[in-house]
Amino acid sequence: MKAVTPLTGWRVKKNRNGNIMEEKWTTVLKPRSKWYELNIKELMAYRDLIFLFVKRNYTTRYKQTILGPLWLIINPLFTTLMYAVVFGGIAQIPTEGVPSILFYLGGNILWTYFAMCINQTSGTFVNNAGILGKVYFPRLVMPISTVLTGLLDFCIQLMLFLVIAVIYALSGQAIQISGWISLLPVLVLQIAILGMGIGVIVSSMTTKYRDLNVLVTFGVQLWMYASPIVYPLSQIPEKYRFIYLLNPVAPVITIFRYAFFGIGEIPFLSWGISWIVTLVILGIGMVLFNRVEKTFMDTV
Repeated sequence: MKAVTPLTGWRVKKNRNGNIMEEKWTTVLKPRSKWYELNIKELMAYRDLIFLFVKRNYTTRYKQTILGPLWLIINPLFTTLMYAVVFGGIAQIPTEGVPSILFYLGGNILWTYFAMCINQTSGTFVNNAGILGKVYFPRLVMPISTVLTGLLDFCIQLMLFLVIAVIYALSGQAIQISGWISLLPVLVLQIAILGMGIGVIVSSMTTKYRDLNVLVTFGVQLWMYASPIVYPLSQIPEKYRFIYLLNPVAPVITIFRYAFFGIGEIPFLSWGISWIVTLVILGIGMVLFNRVEKTFMDTV
Protein backbone atom coordinates (compact mmCIF):
# COMPACT_ATOMS: atom_id res chain seq x y z
CA MET A 1 0.00 0.00 0.00
CA LYS A 2 1.05 3.55 -0.64
CA ALA A 3 0.08 6.65 1.37
CA VAL A 4 -0.79 9.73 -0.66
CA THR A 5 -1.69 13.10 0.85
CA PRO A 6 -3.80 15.10 -1.64
CA LEU A 7 -5.77 18.30 -1.02
CA THR A 8 -8.03 18.14 2.01
CA GLY A 9 -11.56 17.10 1.12
CA TRP A 10 -14.92 16.10 2.58
CA ARG A 11 -17.00 12.96 2.33
CA VAL A 12 -20.75 12.86 2.97
CA LYS A 13 -22.14 9.81 4.79
CA LYS A 14 -25.08 8.80 6.97
CA ASN A 15 -24.76 7.77 10.59
CA ARG A 16 -26.80 5.05 12.33
CA ASN A 17 -29.71 7.42 12.93
CA GLY A 18 -29.93 8.32 9.26
CA ASN A 19 -28.58 11.83 9.73
CA ILE A 20 -26.29 13.29 7.05
CA MET A 21 -22.73 13.87 8.28
CA GLU A 22 -19.59 15.19 6.68
CA GLU A 23 -16.18 13.62 7.32
CA LYS A 24 -12.94 15.44 6.63
CA TRP A 25 -10.16 13.42 5.01
CA THR A 26 -6.50 14.26 4.54
CA THR A 27 -4.95 10.97 3.38
CA VAL A 28 -5.83 8.39 0.77
CA LEU A 29 -4.44 4.84 0.82
CA LYS A 30 -4.21 3.12 -2.54
CA PRO A 31 -2.28 0.17 -4.00
CA ARG A 32 1.11 0.71 -5.55
CA SER A 33 0.96 0.72 -9.30
CA LYS A 34 4.61 1.07 -10.24
CA TRP A 35 7.11 -1.80 -10.32
CA TYR A 36 9.56 0.39 -8.42
CA GLU A 37 8.77 3.27 -6.11
CA LEU A 38 10.82 4.93 -3.40
CA ASN A 39 9.07 7.83 -1.69
CA ILE A 40 11.75 9.64 0.32
CA LYS A 41 9.28 12.30 1.45
CA GLU A 42 7.00 9.64 2.91
CA LEU A 43 9.91 7.96 4.72
CA MET A 44 10.93 11.31 6.22
CA ALA A 45 7.37 11.78 7.46
CA TYR A 46 7.75 8.52 9.40
CA ARG A 47 11.21 9.30 10.82
CA ASP A 48 9.83 9.32 14.37
CA LEU A 49 8.60 5.77 13.83
CA ILE A 50 12.06 4.76 12.62
CA PHE A 51 13.61 6.02 15.85
CA LEU A 52 10.91 4.27 17.88
CA PHE A 53 11.81 0.99 16.18
CA VAL A 54 15.50 1.60 16.91
CA LYS A 55 14.61 2.14 20.58
CA ARG A 56 12.47 -1.02 20.51
CA ASN A 57 15.33 -3.04 19.04
CA TYR A 58 17.65 -2.04 21.88
CA THR A 59 15.01 -2.53 24.56
CA THR A 60 14.08 -6.04 23.45
CA ARG A 61 17.70 -7.06 22.87
CA TYR A 62 18.94 -6.21 26.34
CA LYS A 63 15.78 -6.85 28.33
CA GLN A 64 16.42 -9.27 31.23
CA THR A 65 20.19 -9.32 30.62
CA ILE A 66 22.82 -8.88 33.31
CA LEU A 67 25.45 -6.90 31.41
CA GLY A 68 23.15 -5.19 28.92
CA PRO A 69 24.92 -2.98 26.33
CA LEU A 70 28.31 -4.05 27.73
CA TRP A 71 27.98 -7.04 25.40
CA LEU A 72 28.71 -4.62 22.56
CA ILE A 73 32.22 -4.34 23.98
CA ILE A 74 32.65 -7.85 25.36
CA ASN A 75 31.70 -9.65 22.13
CA PRO A 76 34.24 -7.97 19.82
CA LEU A 77 36.96 -8.20 22.45
CA PHE A 78 36.54 -11.96 22.94
CA THR A 79 36.18 -12.55 19.20
CA THR A 80 39.34 -10.54 18.55
CA LEU A 81 41.27 -12.46 21.21
CA MET A 82 40.14 -15.73 19.63
CA TYR A 83 41.30 -14.56 16.20
CA ALA A 84 44.64 -13.47 17.66
CA VAL A 85 45.20 -16.88 19.27
CA VAL A 86 43.96 -19.07 16.39
CA PHE A 87 45.03 -17.12 13.29
CA GLY A 88 47.89 -15.07 14.69
CA GLY A 89 49.32 -17.56 17.18
CA ILE A 90 48.54 -21.05 15.86
CA ALA A 91 48.21 -20.41 12.12
CA GLN A 92 50.98 -17.75 12.19
CA ILE A 93 49.20 -15.50 9.69
CA PRO A 94 51.14 -12.20 9.55
CA THR A 95 49.50 -8.87 10.29
CA GLU A 96 52.10 -6.77 8.42
CA GLY A 97 53.53 -5.16 11.55
CA VAL A 98 50.18 -4.07 12.96
CA PRO A 99 49.43 -5.19 16.55
CA SER A 100 47.28 -8.28 16.18
CA ILE A 101 44.53 -6.96 18.49
CA LEU A 102 44.09 -3.83 16.37
CA PHE A 103 44.37 -5.74 13.10
CA TYR A 104 41.63 -8.23 13.95
CA LEU A 105 39.43 -5.78 15.84
CA GLY A 106 39.35 -3.32 12.93
CA GLY A 107 38.20 -5.95 10.46
CA ASN A 108 35.83 -7.56 12.95
CA ILE A 109 33.79 -4.44 13.79
CA LEU A 110 33.19 -3.67 10.11
CA TRP A 111 32.27 -7.25 9.32
CA THR A 112 30.00 -7.54 12.37
CA TYR A 113 28.04 -4.50 11.19
CA PHE A 114 27.75 -5.91 7.67
CA ALA A 115 26.64 -9.36 8.89
CA MET A 116 24.14 -7.79 11.29
CA CYS A 117 22.57 -5.75 8.48
CA ILE A 118 22.09 -8.90 6.40
CA ASN A 119 20.92 -11.27 9.13
CA GLN A 120 18.53 -8.87 10.86
CA THR A 121 17.10 -7.30 7.70
CA SER A 122 16.52 -10.70 6.09
CA GLY A 123 13.72 -11.39 8.59
CA THR A 124 11.82 -8.14 8.01
CA PHE A 125 8.57 -9.65 6.70
CA VAL A 126 8.54 -12.90 8.66
CA ASN A 127 9.54 -11.47 12.05
CA ASN A 128 7.28 -8.42 11.86
CA ALA A 129 4.20 -9.93 10.20
CA GLY A 130 2.08 -9.18 13.28
CA ILE A 131 2.79 -5.46 13.03
CA LEU A 132 2.84 -5.15 9.26
CA GLY A 133 -0.55 -6.81 8.94
CA LYS A 134 -2.35 -4.42 11.29
CA VAL A 135 -1.33 -0.88 10.41
CA TYR A 136 0.02 0.99 7.43
CA PHE A 137 3.44 2.60 7.35
CA PRO A 138 6.22 2.46 4.71
CA ARG A 139 7.62 -1.05 4.96
CA LEU A 140 11.15 0.24 4.38
CA VAL A 141 10.95 1.73 7.87
CA MET A 142 11.75 -1.72 9.29
CA PRO A 143 15.04 -2.44 7.43
CA ILE A 144 16.16 1.18 7.81
CA SER A 145 15.65 1.01 11.58
CA THR A 146 17.61 -2.24 11.67
CA VAL A 147 20.53 -0.65 9.82
CA LEU A 148 20.48 2.35 12.18
CA THR A 149 20.47 0.03 15.19
CA GLY A 150 23.55 -1.68 13.82
CA LEU A 151 25.14 1.71 13.15
CA LEU A 152 24.87 2.61 16.83
CA ASP A 153 26.53 -0.71 17.69
CA PHE A 154 29.29 0.02 15.20
CA CYS A 155 29.92 3.50 16.62
CA ILE A 156 30.33 2.09 20.13
CA GLN A 157 32.72 -0.59 18.89
CA LEU A 158 34.62 1.97 16.80
CA MET A 159 35.20 4.00 19.98
CA LEU A 160 36.60 0.86 21.60
CA PHE A 161 38.89 0.40 18.59
CA LEU A 162 40.10 4.01 18.80
CA VAL A 163 40.75 3.76 22.56
CA ILE A 164 42.89 0.64 22.05
CA ALA A 165 44.71 2.36 19.15
CA VAL A 166 45.52 5.33 21.42
CA ILE A 167 46.80 2.95 24.12
CA TYR A 168 49.12 1.25 21.62
CA ALA A 169 50.30 4.63 20.31
CA LEU A 170 51.10 5.86 23.83
CA SER A 171 53.03 2.65 24.50
CA GLY A 172 55.35 3.36 21.56
CA GLN A 173 53.68 1.36 18.77
CA ALA A 174 53.76 3.02 15.35
CA ILE A 175 50.12 3.63 14.39
CA GLN A 176 50.15 5.24 10.94
CA ILE A 177 46.80 7.00 10.66
CA SER A 178 46.55 8.80 7.32
CA GLY A 179 44.26 11.41 5.84
CA TRP A 180 42.33 8.62 4.13
CA ILE A 181 40.54 8.17 7.43
CA SER A 182 38.15 10.83 6.13
CA LEU A 183 36.71 8.09 3.90
CA LEU A 184 35.41 6.21 6.94
CA PRO A 185 31.80 7.57 6.68
CA VAL A 186 31.74 6.57 3.00
CA LEU A 187 32.99 3.07 3.82
CA VAL A 188 30.39 2.63 6.56
CA LEU A 189 27.66 3.94 4.25
CA GLN A 190 28.64 1.41 1.60
CA ILE A 191 28.64 -1.45 4.11
CA ALA A 192 25.18 -0.38 5.31
CA ILE A 193 23.75 -0.11 1.77
CA LEU A 194 25.23 -3.44 0.71
CA GLY A 195 24.04 -5.24 3.83
CA MET A 196 20.54 -3.78 3.60
CA GLY A 197 20.34 -4.54 -0.13
CA ILE A 198 21.19 -8.19 0.39
CA GLY A 199 18.94 -8.34 3.45
CA VAL A 200 15.85 -7.03 1.67
CA ILE A 201 16.43 -9.45 -1.22
CA VAL A 202 16.52 -12.34 1.23
CA SER A 203 13.52 -11.01 3.19
CA SER A 204 11.52 -10.83 -0.04
CA MET A 205 12.35 -14.45 -0.85
CA THR A 206 11.88 -15.89 2.64
CA THR A 207 8.18 -15.04 2.59
CA LYS A 208 7.83 -18.23 0.50
CA TYR A 209 11.06 -20.11 1.22
CA ARG A 210 11.75 -20.02 4.96
CA ASP A 211 14.83 -22.26 4.81
CA LEU A 212 16.72 -19.47 3.03
CA ASN A 213 17.43 -17.97 6.46
CA VAL A 214 19.58 -20.98 7.32
CA LEU A 215 21.38 -20.71 4.00
CA VAL A 216 22.03 -17.01 4.51
CA THR A 217 23.49 -17.54 7.99
CA PHE A 218 25.83 -20.21 6.62
CA GLY A 219 26.67 -18.10 3.57
CA VAL A 220 27.59 -15.05 5.67
CA GLN A 221 30.02 -17.18 7.68
CA LEU A 222 31.70 -18.44 4.52
CA TRP A 223 31.77 -14.92 3.08
CA MET A 224 33.81 -13.73 6.05
CA TYR A 225 36.64 -16.14 5.20
CA ALA A 226 36.49 -14.95 1.58
CA SER A 227 37.15 -11.40 2.83
CA PRO A 228 40.37 -9.99 4.36
CA ILE A 229 39.10 -10.06 7.94
CA VAL A 230 41.56 -12.47 9.58
CA TYR A 231 44.36 -12.06 7.04
CA PRO A 232 45.80 -9.14 5.05
CA LEU A 233 45.30 -8.69 1.31
CA SER A 234 49.01 -9.39 0.78
CA GLN A 235 48.33 -13.07 1.50
CA ILE A 236 46.43 -13.33 -1.80
CA PRO A 237 48.71 -14.10 -4.79
CA GLU A 238 49.18 -11.10 -7.05
CA LYS A 239 47.67 -12.79 -10.11
CA TYR A 240 44.44 -13.57 -8.27
CA ARG A 241 44.19 -10.30 -6.35
CA PHE A 242 41.96 -8.42 -8.81
CA ILE A 243 39.51 -11.34 -8.93
CA TYR A 244 39.57 -11.50 -5.14
CA LEU A 245 38.78 -7.78 -4.88
CA LEU A 246 35.59 -8.31 -6.90
CA ASN A 247 34.18 -9.30 -3.53
CA PRO A 248 32.49 -5.96 -2.72
CA VAL A 249 33.49 -6.15 0.95
CA ALA A 250 37.20 -6.73 0.30
CA PRO A 251 38.05 -3.21 -0.98
CA VAL A 252 36.21 -1.64 1.96
CA ILE A 253 38.22 -3.60 4.55
CA THR A 254 41.44 -2.94 2.62
CA ILE A 255 40.87 0.83 2.53
CA PHE A 256 39.91 0.84 6.22
CA ARG A 257 43.22 -0.80 7.16
CA TYR A 258 45.17 1.49 4.86
CA ALA A 259 43.56 4.54 6.47
CA PHE A 260 44.33 3.45 10.03
CA PHE A 261 47.52 1.38 9.67
CA GLY A 262 49.10 2.46 6.39
CA ILE A 263 49.32 -1.13 5.12
CA GLY A 264 48.35 -2.24 1.63
CA GLU A 265 47.07 0.25 -0.92
CA ILE A 266 43.89 1.96 -2.11
CA PRO A 267 42.35 -0.30 -4.81
CA PHE A 268 40.48 2.49 -6.61
CA LEU A 269 39.34 0.40 -9.57
CA SER A 270 38.09 -2.45 -7.38
CA TRP A 271 36.41 0.01 -5.03
CA GLY A 272 34.58 1.60 -7.95
CA ILE A 273 33.40 -1.83 -9.12
CA SER A 274 32.39 -2.57 -5.54
CA TRP A 275 30.18 0.55 -5.47
CA ILE A 276 28.53 -0.47 -8.75
CA VAL A 277 27.79 -3.94 -7.36
CA THR A 278 26.47 -2.38 -4.14
CA LEU A 279 24.06 -0.05 -5.96
CA VAL A 280 22.88 -2.82 -8.30
CA ILE A 281 22.15 -5.09 -5.33
CA LEU A 282 20.28 -2.27 -3.58
CA GLY A 283 18.24 -1.59 -6.73
CA ILE A 284 17.31 -5.26 -7.12
CA GLY A 285 16.41 -5.40 -3.44
CA MET A 286 14.12 -2.37 -3.68
CA VAL A 287 12.31 -3.81 -6.71
CA LEU A 288 11.75 -7.17 -5.02
CA PHE A 289 10.79 -5.51 -1.74
CA ASN A 290 8.18 -3.28 -3.42
CA ARG A 291 6.75 -6.26 -5.26
CA VAL A 292 6.53 -8.60 -2.28
CA GLU A 293 5.13 -6.07 0.21
CA LYS A 294 1.87 -5.99 -1.78
CA THR A 295 1.06 -9.65 -1.15
CA PHE A 296 3.36 -10.90 1.62
CA MET A 297 0.49 -11.29 4.11
CA ASP A 298 -0.96 -13.99 1.84
CA THR A 299 2.18 -16.12 2.13
CA VAL A 300 3.69 -15.35 5.55
